Amino acid sequence: MDVILLEKVDNLGVIGDRVKVRSGYGRNFLIPRGKATLATPVNIAVFETRRAELEAKQANELSAAQLRAASVSTLAIRLAAKAGTEGKLYGSLGTADIAEACTAAGVAVRRSEVRLPDGPIRTLGEHSIELHFHSDVNAMIRVSVVAEEAAAQSG
Repeated sequence: MDVILLEKVDNLGVIGDRVKVRSGYGRNFLIPRGKATLATPVNIAVFETRRAELEAKQANELSAAQLRAASVSTLAIRLAAKAGTEGKLYGSLGTADIAEACTAAGVAVRRSEVRLPDGPIRTLGEHSIELHFHSDVNAMIRVSVVAEEAAAQSG
């Protein structure tokens, strides 16, 4: 299936690229989310008339993501969780917990923007978490996980 990309897609291409993808990927992901359109002669002509508009929209999204990354890089997140004596958590802290903590600290972060490549956090201590705001913009934050008892005594 040939499609024209309407925005930058990781590991696929940039705006205006004509790429060949599997029909399921195009039909079920790219086209419904507005990331691509079928590469028919009519759609190619329509795309060429909208090209400047789509590129301006992409540039605005990129600059907004860069601003968010700059504001989140100054955050120091501290999460309290129940933990055992060896420093292991009862349960875990996932993407939703980190997104809520960032939002409470003043920077709106969606759960889908939090990347935990090693899975949920299950131990106390300092952890580096990557936030993915745009295909070209990532930010790192430090999350400090402390035991609930220690948090109650120091706070």
